[in-house]
Amino acid sequence: MKIKKTYSFAFWSSILISFFTSIAIFFSSIFFLESAFQPLFIIWHATVIFLFTFLIIQYRLEKFIFQRIKKIYDSVSILDSSDLNKTPMTSDMASLSREVQKFAENKQQQIKNLHLRENYRREFLGNISHELKTPLFTVQGYLLTLEDGALEDKKLTKKYLKRANKGVDRLISIVKDLDLISKLESEDFYLDKQPFNIVELVTDVFELLEMKAKKRAIKLQFNRKYHADIIVIGDVERFEQVLTNLIVNSIKYGKTKGTTVVSFESFDEHKLLVKVSDNGEGIKKEHQARVFERFYRVDQSRSREQGGSGLGLSIVKHIVESHDESIFLESEYQKGTTFSFTIEKSKKIKI
Repeated sequence: MKIKKTYSFAFWSSILISFFTSIAIFFSSIFFLESAFQPLFIIWHATVIFLFTFLIIQYRLEKFIFQRIKKIYDSVSILDSSDLNKTPMTSDMASLSREVQKFAENKQQQIKNLHLRENYRREFLGNISHELKTPLFTVQGYLLTLEDGALEDKKLTKKYLKRANKGVDRLISIVKDLDLISKLESEDFYLDKQPFNIVELVTDVFELLEMKAKKRAIKLQFNRKYHADIIVIGDVERFEQVLTNLIVNSIKYGKTKGTTVVSFESFDEHKLLVKVSDNGEGIKKEHQARVFERFYRVDQSRSREQGGSGLGLSIVKHIVESHDESIFLESEYQKGTTFSFTIEKSKKIKI
């Protein structure tokens, strides 16, 4: 039968204590043979025994605890026993329990994060599959119809080819946006930061989206007149994408005959806060935490009806964060939504 580990630990500890005690007694008896030195002999003997016993038990106990816990760590593949080596072991069980508890909590959080990432990955693959499948099947359906004889009808052929081309455009849009996100996430992504006038940039975006806004009778405007330039620092091309995506989003989900308002205010001494607000349908609280996820749609049916790749807000978040800036969302259902982001000021300016 195998001897229990605790017995083995006690046995070898006793052997070591007995060995050092015998040596202490031997040398003590040589130096304290005379009876007159018996009290001193007792004190000396007790001190030596105490020191040897304390050191041996402390060393053996620490080694014993470390080996036992390390084996537990090694037996669980998701835990890294090297983490244990970063913290000095102790025979104080309360301290040890706290360290192990802290370690376990950290690992549980890591496991939780892994589960969340796995769920996100699964959901993302399902979403991208659905987003690509819809226009692909649409294009295929029109082309098969034309192949089956509809080519003889020139009017119908033109109509179907136009719809098929629209499906191809959507596919191209999705692929381009995915490629952009991939570049934004790569470590070698380059930002051409330079000073630019953000008032002028917003005006250009307004002009670019004027026709799109008119279709829904939505006014694009500033909250007030800005007579002076507001100079900020960033990649002007990327921030044009940010503003375009946010304003397009406000047009899609804004109220018909409503307004989209862009405003500026100081966030702090070095940052400017840019706000894009609409008086549309707003976003319910349960959706707000996920609006920046790829392909996440608050209203599936209406979102597809409005078009787009479903990646606009995700791109916005990536661009803003690649500049080490922050993006915020404020929304009240049935009242409107405000997206805002920070951008670096080029110098002290008054807004």
